Amino acid sequence: MKFDLTNKRALVTGGGSGIGKAIAIALAEQGADVHILEQNEIPAKDTAAEIKATGGKAGAYACDVSDQKQVIKIVEAIKADGAIDILINNAGIAHIGNVELTTEEDIDKVYQVNIKGVYNCIYACIKNMKDRGGVIINMASVAASVGISDRFAYSMTKGAVLTMTYSIAKDYLSYGIRCNSISPARVHTPFVDGYLKQNYPGMEKEMFKRLSETQPIGRMGKPEEIANLAVYLCSDEASFITGTDFPIDGGFIKLNG
Repeated sequence: MKFDLTNKRALVTGGGSGIGKAIAIALAEQGADVHILEQNEIPAKDTAAEIKATGGKAGAYACDVSDQKQVIKIVEAIKADGAIDILINNAGIAHIGNVELTTEEDIDKVYQVNIKGVYNCIYACIKNMKDRGGVIINMASVAASVGISDRFAYSMTKGAVLTMTYSIAKDYLSYGIRCNSISPARVHTPFVDGYLKQNYPGMEKEMFKRLSETQPIGRMGKPEEIANLAVYLCSDEASFITGTDFPIDGGFIKLNG
């Protein structure tokens, strides 16, 4: 079977919903033993239960990825039953506003999750991976590569995720560790629906259409499409790929303008 992940152990942050949930399910479908970290344990348990219901292996953990001690404690508990082969740094939060509309508190909040959270998880897993190799995938964004209005703090953090990816790939190449990033454009997740409901009550369909059309392909991405790319990058079929960012954006970066 191509993209076979049997006997691989994967850690997925933010795996309780949206892209993270789709990745967790897709990895499990290929045979991986998936461990889901979420700040709220309930959606993590729901994803794990969905995986187990179809015969897959999964565990769920409440974890604030911005808290290094907490991350290390949970990673060590997972490693007690076997080494971690795959790390998916998916957990992240958004922020809307230009620099004038971004407070110091806003910057700190987005930094803690989107940058420090990625660092904490890599820090907790990397020593284990040095012994046997492994795969790290960081969720970046098209906002790391092109200017997007009113996304100052978010774009800043995703730019950091992109350069962290390059640094890890370079520093750990000789240990058999591959590190890549994925940069989605807009993807239809529960977050999008919640954002539209909160900010555009009564205009959700109109605004959804408008946001969809910012992708030249004419629609938003599906979480499963991002997950399929993640599965490939985690598999042995991608063994020649490291230190690369993969836009999955409906033509957003290259075809806009």
